[in-house]
Amino acid sequence: MGDRKDNLDTLATGLLIACCAFWGFQQILIKTTVGEVPPLWQAAIRFVGATVLLAVWCASRGVKLFERDGTLPAGLLAGALFAGEFTCIYLGLRDTAASRLTVFLYTSPFVVAILLPRIVPAERLRPAQWVGLTIAFAAVALAFSEGFMGHSTPRQLRGDALALAAGTLWGLTTLVIRGSKMATASAEKTLFYQVAVTAVVAPLLSLAWGETWSLHYSGQAWVSIGLQTVIGAFASYLAWMWMLRHYPATQLASFTFLAPLFALVFGVVLLGEHLTPQLMIALAAVAAGIVLVNRKKPRVA
Repeated sequence: MGDRKDNLDTLATGLLIACCAFWGFQQILIKTTVGEVPPLWQAAIRFVGATVLLAVWCASRGVKLFERDGTLPAGLLAGALFAGEFTCIYLGLRDTAASRLTVFLYTSPFVVAILLPRIVPAERLRPAQWVGLTIAFAAVALAFSEGFMGHSTPRQLRGDALALAAGTLWGLTTLVIRGSKMATASAEKTLFYQVAVTAVVAPLLSLAWGETWSLHYSGQAWVSIGLQTVIGAFASYLAWMWMLRHYPATQLASFTFLAPLFALVFGVVLLGEHLTPQLMIALAAVAAGIVLVNRKKPRVA
């Protein structure tokens, strides 16, 4: 493992764009599968599969997952936060529109930017970077503005609250990883805590909500779940954990605003949805916001 870097380089930028593109595509996968596979049961299959894949990966590479290194308390906390985030997302989708949920979920970078500098002073954002973060969030809100038209019902507000909780839990997970002994753990072990805890929690929650379990699904459903498991919960999250160890978390978080916009783009390309002016403006604004957040600090002569 190399030393931590003060700014994102070409490798990090490329990995982030690839991850955000898949996370956006993943929303399309879930949207086309949730009618056949119950949401929490779908999450259970996904994270059990990811846990097995990660264990095999670590065994093949000699990565130790169970050695005593002082990360257990923080790891279990990160896993619980991660499981809570996905529970809030799936339950929130039952009560509010996906567009509204997306906006509230992506308040996560603000949680990171506000709280992380109290633990890691080097992660403090400059005024121009705060402007960039705000522009990026406003752009996402603009892209999904149609979801906020009309009056909100009590059920919808409950779903919005769950979405906001999910965004907060996402930010707190990043906080625990960067502000504890997990900051020096391998990316594989950091991810293992999260997927393994969720693999235990998700089936229990699925049973509690009375979902019907089955493994008899269409080929299309299994391809969707397979992609969500192998690329989503395993490969992309492993890359994300690796980057959290090597690059500033506040700068990484700014790139996540691309994910919901990629979802809209894939909706246009794959589902024939309408390309709106809001989406075009939002894409440009998110790009501008990311550039501001990731500008290098000027050197003092």
